[in-house]
Amino acid sequence: MTIREVSEKYNISQAALRYYERIGMIPPVTRTAGGVRDYQEGDIEWVELVKCMRSAGLTVEAIAEYVRLCQEGDGTILARLELLQSQMALLQAQKDQINAAIEQAEFQDQPL
Repeated sequence: MTIREVSEKYNISQAALRYYERIGMIPPVTRTAGGVRDYQEGDIEWVELVKCMRSAGLTVEAIAEYVRLCQEGDGTILARLELLQSQMALLQAQKDQINAAIEQAEFQDQPL
């Protein structure tokens, strides 16, 4: 798939896809002999993973670190698990803060 096709399919700008690759959020994308990005199934899977992780609230830095660890191989499985558990704890704390704010707002709407 071309970068344009991936951009349209996943609703991610072409600039964002290039950025994701440049900072390591996705591994280097397969290229044609002429150097044009040619997204293969494995490349697409990384894009899907990044899209999922971003929608879950993971930071750019955490995703890039996760990808780096994945590329290093099975010896990093424990480090990847720890990274994901750490991110889960951060997201849970954010969720708790949001829920508390919602509860406070609902309380304020109650008649006295």
